[in-house]
Amino acid sequence: MLASMQNLRRSEVLALVFRVLLGCWFAYSGGRLIFVTGLDRFTYDVGNYKLVGAPWDAVIAYTLPWLELVGGICLMLDVLRRGALLAITFLVTTFVIAIGWAWAHGLDIACGCHGGDARITYWAKALEFSGYFLLLGWLWWMESRHALRRTPPVPN
Repeated sequence: MLASMQNLRRSEVLALVFRVLLGCWFAYSGGRLIFVTGLDRFTYDVGNYKLVGAPWDAVIAYTLPWLELVGGICLMLDVLRRGALLAITFLVTTFVIAIGWAWAHGLDIACGCHGGDARITYWAKALEFSGYFLLLGWLWWMESRHALRRTPPVPN
């Protein structure tokens, strides 16, 4: 019993560390897009994907970085944890769709990720997103275990 409690505590601490690191990363990325390179530049990058036209490219470019920033901060501070995990999962899924679209259409464009202008290296992005999904899947699994422990027993 004691060993299982120690393992549980270790996994909860590990989940906290991963949530904080992931939150820092997404807060940094969103903040960089908003405050360093600017949303006008990101609008240009979103337009390069040719998924949507104007004015939707601007709507996306002016919304996603704020969602990244707020979701990352919430994940770091353990505020609205499930909502923050949902937002980050939504963002990663959205990025996968956009990058996959660009890859399928052979676009040689800047990713727009983190406010940089480096060209997309598709295999590296596939590995990066695989890591995000593994980490997010594990965090969701930990979240479901946590929710089960909080659920009161049903009276007979």
